[in-house]
Amino acid sequence: MEQLHEILIVANKAEKNYWKDIWHFRELFYILSWRDIKVRYKHTIIGAAWSIIRPLLTTIIFTIIFSRVAKLPISGTAPYALMVYAGMLPWQFFSTSLSESSNSLIGNANLITKVYFPRIIIPASSIITGLVDFVISFAIMIVMFIWYNFLPPIQILVLPIFILLAFLSSFGIGLYLTAANVKYRDFRYIIPFIIQFGLYITPVGFSSSMISDKYLFWFGLNPMVGVIDGFRWCLLGDPFKMTSFLQSITITILFLWIGVKYFRKMEKTFADNI
Repeated sequence: MEQLHEILIVANKAEKNYWKDIWHFRELFYILSWRDIKVRYKHTIIGAAWSIIRPLLTTIIFTIIFSRVAKLPISGTAPYALMVYAGMLPWQFFSTSLSESSNSLIGNANLITKVYFPRIIIPASSIITGLVDFVISFAIMIVMFIWYNFLPPIQILVLPIFILLAFLSSFGIGLYLTAANVKYRDFRYIIPFIIQFGLYITPVGFSSSMISDKYLFWFGLNPMVGVIDGFRWCLLGDPFKMTSFLQSITITILFLWIGVKYFRKMEKTFADNI
């Protein structure tokens, strides 16, 4: 006989069981993630190919501007295009995750106002779509390795650590922006500017080795600096900067704590403000 389960909502119980409820509603997480993946490129001509074209075109432009025109140096032995694309991979995942998660609650307004579930599931599921794009884009990295006849170093095995760090950075900042966007709709105009500005203060088109030592601390306050440096260490064998890595972990944990705390604080007002 099939066993039936009931979800009983009791006053003041939701707060205590919030994190347990995330596990109870895990199927909703899968459903929302799969729905976002299916509809992401539904009405586009070339579909999921956009997840390849965008970082590839940006890599070509950055390579021409920074390598051919500005003639900036590189820190390792890999071709400049590989260095740029290795930085573009985590940045594209980060920027896509922020864009998708920041508008996720507003896009699911009907669901939020009708059904109880931990709202944190919605921005978390939207970040998964960015992770799928990352996997597709990573295939181009493999093609570029073959094209340039470049063999990645053994530390590529620890790349998942930096992917996790990129995910946590996206999740923490994304939670804060998601909650803020519900209350202050001005953020939907501010977020694209933040992403565009962040691209130029993040070592995507250039190497972190170009930054003067006296500015390294302030430069490292950007959590994606340590992530991108880690990607280049894993994929290209660039010098590993432990200071940058530890600083990135610290900033990521801080942003994650702030993001979760602010999201939980604002969560009670989502149904009213949305």
